[in-house]
Amino acid sequence: MSDKPVDRPAPPASRGAGRLFRAGVIGIPYVWLLALFLVPFLIVFKISLSETAIAQPPYLPVLDLSGIAALWDGLRQLSFDNYAWLAGDPLYINAYLSSLRIALVSTLLTLAVGYPLAYGMARAPAGIRPALLMLIILPFWTSFLIRVYAWIGILRGEGYLNQFLLWMGLIDQPLAILNTETAVYIGIVYSYLPFMVLPIYAGLERMDHRLVEAANDLGCTPLGAFWKITFPLSLPGVIAGCFLVFIPAVGEFVIPDLLGGSQTLMIGKVLWDEFFINRDWPVASAVAVLLLILLVVPIMIFQRVQARNVG
Repeated sequence: MSDKPVDRPAPPASRGAGRLFRAGVIGIPYVWLLALFLVPFLIVFKISLSETAIAQPPYLPVLDLSGIAALWDGLRQLSFDNYAWLAGDPLYINAYLSSLRIALVSTLLTLAVGYPLAYGMARAPAGIRPALLMLIILPFWTSFLIRVYAWIGILRGEGYLNQFLLWMGLIDQPLAILNTETAVYIGIVYSYLPFMVLPIYAGLERMDHRLVEAANDLGCTPLGAFWKITFPLSLPGVIAGCFLVFIPAVGEFVIPDLLGGSQTLMIGKVLWDEFFINRDWPVASAVAVLLLILLVVPIMIFQRVQARNVG
C-alpha cells in the first residue's frame, strides 16, 4: 500500500468560513469607497444641480425623503444650468487652464529635482539609506501650513533670500518673488517633493544593478545605460510620482493663496471663493465635480491603455 498522503476536500464549514473571509477582505475597501467617496460625491453632484438660495442650506431644492412623491418632485427641479454657466464664463475656463498649466510645470520641476535625489539615495551605501530616507520624510513632521508660511519669510522683499543675495552682491535691489507664479512653483515643488522621490526611490532600490554593469561591459556608455536600462525600469515609479504631485497640485488652494497672491488664478482658489465668500454652493459644487472629472477620466483612460499594453 502506498504511503502517499491523500488530499481530502476541506469540510463545508471551512469552505464557508474561507468564502466569508475573502468576501470581507474584498468588501471592506468597497464599503470604505462607498462611504467616503461615492456618497459624498453624489451629495456634491446633487448640490451642483440645485439653485442658489438665501436659506440654510443655501440652495434649493432640498430633497425631501418623506415620500416617493416628494422626492420625485425635488429631483424634477434639478438642472444643469450651473454647468452651462461655467462653460460660458471665461473666468472658470481660464482658472482650469491656469491650474493645469501650473500643475504640469510644477510636476516637471518636481521630477527634475526628485529623480536625481531618488537616484542618489538608491546608489548610496545601504547603511546610510535609512538616514537619507528620513531626511526626505522629515518635513511631514511639521504642519503643512507652517511650512508654507515659512516660505513667506524667505521669499518676501526683505526676506532671507533677498538679504543673502544682496550680501553676496549678486543683485542690487530685492527681487519680487512673493505673490508671483514663481513663488507658487517653489511652494509646490518643496511641499510635494517627497511624493515624487519615494515612488522613484522604491523602483530604483529594487532594480538589479547587474544589468547596468552588463551593459557597460558590452560597450554601452554610462549615459546610454541610464536611458536604456535604469530609466525604463524606474518608469512606473516616475508615473506614480507624477500622478501623486499633479493631482493635488491642480486643486491646490493654500500655496497659491499665501504665496501667489491675487494675481495667481487657480481653480482651488476660485472654488474656495465660491463656497465661503460668495456662498454660491451650487456653482462651487459644479466646479468641484468638473475638476474631479477632469482628473479622473484621463487617469482611467491611461490605466485602460496600460492594461491593454500589458495584456
